[in-house]
Order: sequence, then C-alpha cells, then structure tokens
Amino acid sequence: MPTVNFKCPYCSHDIAVEDFIVVDVEKESEQRDRCVSGEIFQQTCSHCHQVFLLQVPLLYIDKNHKFLIYVSNKEFPQYLNQYVKPFRDLNYTLRRCETVAEFSEKIKILETGVSDILVELAKYDSFIEFIDNKKGVPEEITDIVFEGITNDVMKIVVRTGDKGMAFFIPMGMLEEEMSQIETLSEVEKGTFTLINRDWMISLFTKTQGNA
Repeated sequence: MPTVNFKCPYCSHDIAVEDFIVVDVEKESEQRDRCVSGEIFQQTCSHCHQVFLLQVPLLYIDKNHKFLIYVSNKEFPQYLNQYVKPFRDLNYTLRRCETVAEFSEKIKILETGVSDILVELAKYDSFIEFIDNKKGVPEEITDIVFEGITNDVMKIVVRTGDKGMAFFIPMGMLEEEMSQIETLSEVEKGTFTLINRDWMISLFTKTQGNA
C-alpha cells in the first residue's frame, strides 16, 4: 500500500503512514472492533512514541450485512469506482462518513439492518422534543446517539455532558413520518451518500421552504 509522510503533532518528526486503508471484515473480523473504537486510525510516532489519531481515507467492506462505508471529508474518488463496481451491482448500501464518531455509529446502525435515514429522523425528532419540552438548550447537547432497537422501538439518547436522556420511538411512527418526506429523502443508488444530522436538517429546511 502506498504511503505518505505526515509530521508528528508532538515532535514534528516525519512519519510514513498508509495513504488509504481497506478493511474487509469478512477476511479481517478483528478489525471490526478497531474501527468501531477508532483504534484503526491510531498512529505511533517512531521518534517520540506518542500515540495520536490520524484520519486517513478508509473503505470499510461488510459483505455479511451488504454495506460499504467510505471514511473521508472528501467525496469518493473516481479512480476507485472500478474497485467498488461489483458491490454496486449487488445493491450494497454505500455511505460516506466524515468523522470517526460518525463512522463508528454507522457501522452499528447498518449491522442492525435498519435504515440509517430512519435513525437520523429519530435523532432529529428526539432533539426537537428535548428542546420543545424545555429539557435543555441546544448549546448543552454534546451528542445524540442511536442505542438500538428492541421490540420495534428505537432508543435514542440525547447527551448533555455526563448526563443523558433516553427517547423511545416506535418504528411504525418513524416509518409513517418518513413517508411524508419520502421524495426528499431519496438517495441516489450506487453513490457514497453522506447521511448525518446536517443532511436530515436540510430535508426539513426544504420541507419548510416548500410549505
């Protein structure tokens, strides 16, 4: 794998790192947990031995659950299209994540088989309910996370510092709500789409603009 040089953020020593990472969890099952924890992006300086995170582009392949995730703050590069064509032909879900946190959560979401669009809708609804019910102000929210689905009820937790408030939303309610914005929420098949909080907010902004 080609390498590129980066300067250590602690001592400025030049270190060579892989310029692109491919993780196929069917072949490297142990890498799954390293991706979820973010450890896959850890680098150790050979000079000062400090450990730090360096987010290099990564392609995550899960053939069992039929999804690919590309981790980068840039669009999926055209020169890799031929590499992922077989997965497009098999209708794999393709997603792009800009941050390690988004990547970690996206793996856990797509492994459940639930639509990540529904999850982002649930997170948006939980945010609105949190604010409307005066449980806090937006500035206090540090994260909104997907905690899983039990008995067709999705659990979302709104975190404020070291505290958290759980919201339980029936899947049927989410699916009904999604049907109302179905046209706006369609994503182009075969593209590495960025589905996150900002994307969901943009849908409701469009809806309000069309009202």
